[in-house]
Amino acid sequence: MCLAVPGRVLSTAEVDGTLMAEVDFGGVRKEVCLQYIPDVTIGEYVIVHVGFAIQRLDERSARRTLADFDRLGLLAEEFGDSAEPGAEPGPRRDRLTEGAGR
Repeated sequence: MCLAVPGRVLSTAEVDGTLMAEVDFGGVRKEVCLQYIPDVTIGEYVIVHVGFAIQRLDERSARRTLADFDRLGLLAEEFGDSAEPGAEPGPRRDRLTEGAGR
């Protein structure tokens, strides 16, 4: 299954001409493409599907959704062994785009 998962934007950068962000998904950090919502700012929450941020989301809804996904075991299913419970930022665990030059 491939979910659209909320996460918080930690940083942004242009990588090979593409706007990217490091996004925290309740402790799992991934590189995400921001081309669909290029004006997103650090600290905002976005919904990410297959590596692309597709929509903004308010913090309360994002945290609630992450907690629900975790409780149902969907974060572990989506992120594998790198998923950890909770919606608090944690250390970098995994990268969607290895060797992205960051």
